[in-house]
Amino acid sequence: MWERDVGDQPSLVRPYILTAGRTTPRIDLPFEAPIETLDSAEPPRWPGSDVRGQIVALCVEHPSVAEIAAKLSLPLGVARVLIGDLVLQGYVAVRGTLTESSTLDERRELIGRTLRGLRAL
Repeated sequence: MWERDVGDQPSLVRPYILTAGRTTPRIDLPFEAPIETLDSAEPPRWPGSDVRGQIVALCVEHPSVAEIAAKLSLPLGVARVLIGDLVLQGYVAVRGTLTESSTLDERRELIGRTLRGLRAL
């Protein structure tokens, strides 16, 4: 049930089955937030082709939530729920976005990442 089909064939699993019908993440998770992989003490309990494993693998590059959704062809709501679960389980972490003291370059970088993620959707 949790595995994504590999190859050219479309997945037979409806996206919201992956989240048990949940549409809201259990943590505050903006779509522009960068996500990073953590060194987890506990090995994953899912098959290698599982979408959660794909998310963890993508997060090595610190993509935003929107970029993850686009790269894995997941609805944004599904990606947010799955990423939120992975944060709570200690596999990934949410990196900070902008604060009052953020530089102009940091703000431009965030806008650029957000636009790339939205275009990819």
